[in-house]
Amino acid sequence: MSSKYDLLTILGPTAGGKTSVAARMAFILSGEIISADSRQVYRGMDLGTGKDLEDYRVEDKDIPYHLIDIVDAGYKYNVFEYQQDFLKVYSDLKSRNKFPVFCGGSGMYLDAVLKGYKLIKVSANEELRANLETKSTEELVNIFDSLKKPHNTSDTSSKKRLIRAIEIETFYKESGEIDDYFPEINSLIVGVKYDRNSRRKRITERLKQRLDEGMVDEVKRILNNGVSTENLMYYGLEYKFITKYVVGEITHDEMFKQLETAIHQFAKRQMTWFRGMEKKGFKIYWLDGYASMKEKTDRILDLLNS
Repeated sequence: MSSKYDLLTILGPTAGGKTSVAARMAFILSGEIISADSRQVYRGMDLGTGKDLEDYRVEDKDIPYHLIDIVDAGYKYNVFEYQQDFLKVYSDLKSRNKFPVFCGGSGMYLDAVLKGYKLIKVSANEELRANLETKSTEELVNIFDSLKKPHNTSDTSSKKRLIRAIEIETFYKESGEIDDYFPEINSLIVGVKYDRNSRRKRITERLKQRLDEGMVDEVKRILNNGVSTENLMYYGLEYKFITKYVVGEITHDEMFKQLETAIHQFAKRQMTWFRGMEKKGFKIYWLDGYASMKEKTDRILDLLNS
């Protein structure tokens, strides 16, 4: 396919149907999918993360996918590692002339690719931190302002984040030349969404289905495999509330209601993140979730070829 785009990004809130659209587009474009989901990287965490692996089968063809099931449950994978892994997969697909379809709803993972800058792993500088802890917020702001490059932006909304920002800028200053090359990727960004009431209904129906399919048993199995309750609850949402139910902290009814509310809130935060991307200059072409698959794919093809 001839297109000015190097990548097709399909994003949207949870339970929005983005995976099936991405798989269909990968089928049409002879491409492969790169997942942008911060929890689907974990092996054995299937129902709780909504992997929906059956969506990757289109017309009797299995669509290859990447960055799903790459680390064990209990490991704390991070966005720095994700960006490195994405670049390896992206380079491999390009070398094989496979069109990359980037699909997910994890805002930080999407940003790690679409913003076009390479993350650098900066270890903790305990000596520097101890010294900075003695400073006032005003002093920390002055130190940060004296260090940062004009184009750098960091979250400095708390003293802890200010100290981390200074730690990072100090690392850059003392390290000299750093390999921060990131390939220029021109992506078409397409969002799939439903109206608020429909989204809420879909989330509730999907939650009931996944519980019926054995999500509680999945949590029990992970715990039996040696992952601590604390580590499992770290992954949030399904794993937090179902673990509380499994260990007897809450009833099944409380688990369902609290989890349902938490997923609704999560979907709302996702939409807020996407609106934030638009405010920062990203053009997202939104598709109505209720449109037919042909209408969705025809629209995406028109955008790719325009």
